[in-house]
Amino acid sequence: MGTSTPIVERFEGAGGVALAADTWGPSAAPAVLMLHGGGQTRHSWKETGRVLAEHGLRVITLDMRGHGDSGWSPDGRYALETYRDDVLAVLDQLAAPAVVVGASLGGLTGLHAAAAAGPLRIPGLVLVDVVPRIERAGGTRIIDFMAGHAEGFASLEDAAEAVAAYLPHRTRPRSAEGLRRNLRLREDGRWYWHWDPRMLTDRGSDDQAEHLRRLEDAARHLAIPVLLLWGRLSDVVSPAGVQEFQELVPHAEVVMLPGAAHTAAGDDNDAFTRAVVDFCTRPGQIPR
Repeated sequence: MGTSTPIVERFEGAGGVALAADTWGPSAAPAVLMLHGGGQTRHSWKETGRVLAEHGLRVITLDMRGHGDSGWSPDGRYALETYRDDVLAVLDQLAAPAVVVGASLGGLTGLHAAAAAGPLRIPGLVLVDVVPRIERAGGTRIIDFMAGHAEGFASLEDAAEAVAAYLPHRTRPRSAEGLRRNLRLREDGRWYWHWDPRMLTDRGSDDQAEHLRRLEDAARHLAIPVLLLWGRLSDVVSPAGVQEFQELVPHAEVVMLPGAAHTAAGDDNDAFTRAVVDFCTRPGQIPR
């Protein structure tokens, strides 16, 4: 099967939660595990996954628990530590080290996972427009969008209107059909976002200072190659946040994507993919 066509695989997350993934490339190739942002799915990485596979890598794009085709937490818990434990379980099943590429929620998960797994299991980390200290206004805007439209949409076109208002900097697709991957048609004839709404209300500790301390401590102890891809139009990551991250991880490489906002992979996929491919294909970057 060619690298342009992924294989759908299933993994078992923490507590036995079923996790769906698309995989490209031969199973014996060096691995890259890609983790999407909150409210997204593994399909966010489709083009980048294909290109990475064309460069000889095994690529696993995961639907995180509560998203896409993966199972929902039976207890409704969605703390970063739970997502981290899912990643560690997937690494066990891969039985191979993997560079982790994570956007937003996926990036914070990858940060925790890298600290827990160690450099032999996660030899490299790419953070996509996320740092430990995010801007409150940008974070609130994401949560408000995800919490909105609880009554669903009358059509895919109505959902596309909501996305266009949320992402005004992005050219609107000609067709709304791609949203079928993020929405489900229910018996009442309306379309609903296909994520577990409980993850907006049960994300672990409400102690934001402790939450930040844990993220900063994880970052401070990173000894692996790290790339931060910063969307210059982002309202989630600020110049001050980038500077603080560089103080925590002095060896981190920062690449600014001038035409991208927080949803960097979708805003400027070509520039995003070039940066990820360059990072993941450097000699010795991923153990073989």
